[in-house]
Amino acid sequence: MSAGSTTERVLIALRHLLASREFEPGTRLDPAMLSQRLGASATPLREALHLLTGEGLVESRAGGGFNLPYLDAAGLRSSYEWSEQVLCLAIRHWPRRRRDRPAPAPTDGIDGIGDIADRCAALFLHIGRQSSNREHARAIGRLNAQLRHVRLTEERVIERLDEELQTLTDAILTGDRSMVVRLISNYHRIRQRLCTNIVNASYNAS
Repeated sequence: MSAGSTTERVLIALRHLLASREFEPGTRLDPAMLSQRLGASATPLREALHLLTGEGLVESRAGGGFNLPYLDAAGLRSSYEWSEQVLCLAIRHWPRRRRDRPAPAPTDGIDGIGDIADRCAALFLHIGRQSSNREHARAIGRLNAQLRHVRLTEERVIERLDEELQTLTDAILTGDRSMVVRLISNYHRIRQRLCTNIVNASYNAS
């Protein structure tokens, strides 16, 4: 196996592990422990950590240490604001379609399978992929990775998340842009009001 493919394998496994409920924001990451957990040698593990640092999922500390970023209400509110802005920009760049043609079904991973964070990520990425500007999907993909742990925590704070995602999916299927924008804005307003609760729940996950 080439060094590149080994690093990619470790990167995927590490991204999934760090996004789980096991690690609170701010956790110090021990490369030796992670190497053992993932069955990887130190070199590809550190390369993966540096790549995740570039993505904003890991912070590099003085002396070469690594930590998950700390989470605070102001920072989380900014992330929600950015998420709403990017999604609404993507919707504005959806190609126009004839009214006598149904909207394309969201088939790229929006199948109700996976946890709430996976389903939300798939739905938002679908919104980005319909945009004529490919940068929207890339930005949404980065947000999905950064907010995965938060979206898992939202289950402890916000009710009816499944119903919320289903309503948004139905609106996308109708092709009603204004409705989708309203639902996206409402989704993020709810979370911005509850930032402090979500942060507290993130640091008290069992």
